[in-house]
Amino acid sequence: MHPTRRTLTLGLALPATLAALVGAGPASRPAAAGADRHDPKPTIVLVHGAFADASSWSGTIRRLQHAGYPVLAPANPLRGLAEDTAYLRSVLAVVDGPVVLVGHSYGGAVISGAAVGDSRVRALVYIAAFTPDKGESAAELAARFPGSTLGDTVNPQSYPLPGGGTGTELVIERTKFHRQFAADVPTADAAVMAATQRPVATAALEEGAGEAAWKTIPSWALIATSDKNIPPAAQRWMARRAGSHVTEVDASHAVAVSRPAVVTHVILAAARATR
Repeated sequence: MHPTRRTLTLGLALPATLAALVGAGPASRPAAAGADRHDPKPTIVLVHGAFADASSWSGTIRRLQHAGYPVLAPANPLRGLAEDTAYLRSVLAVVDGPVVLVGHSYGGAVISGAAVGDSRVRALVYIAAFTPDKGESAAELAARFPGSTLGDTVNPQSYPLPGGGTGTELVIERTKFHRQFAADVPTADAAVMAATQRPVATAALEEGAGEAAWKTIPSWALIATSDKNIPPAAQRWMARRAGSHVTEVDASHAVAVSRPAVVTHVILAAARATR
């Protein structure tokens, strides 16, 4: 494991934005003109978690692109951990050059598995995310410490399985979404997020993780200290175990929306430290 170097606390009140996702198409080559061909900037691959979609990275994407980094923000299927991990590996397969993988929430579990054995992945960045070890599930880790109120806000609903039968997925009640998921996001923006949230299969949250890439790849973690989905104590415990470089910020679970500048700062620190 990598020893934890330092913890920063950031309490910035930065404006949120939910503008449409722009310019996050295939990132198979560096975006910056004049970039050093012998030392290309890594492609930043952003993986959203449950109850969100790729547009939650909009503010971060604009900042990373402005800094000259190629960016890709694929849709996370949210159907099963092994299935979602395999999908992310297929996305990485068409990206040229080095990669920095960033995961929010359940997306942290997905990047942890997808990076195993991929020498192009230079860094892992966990944004208010799960950092599971082998056999651990997101549901188990969230319940290990008190503080999550997610269970009181979700509704189960059925969806058809490809091979027949039905599965169960969860959605956050729209009237409770703002307070639960995005308390520091403007009300109108949170209402849009609630309307566009992507349900997560209960099987994905309950499935045990495979091998953990954070054991061999340097990692960074942003702890959202006002998170009501993943208790901050759980985030800190996982980050310490992984030996992550830790930053803390007073933010909700939707920290990528409410604090995109802080999120970008952590990602750039990882990208620059591992070039």
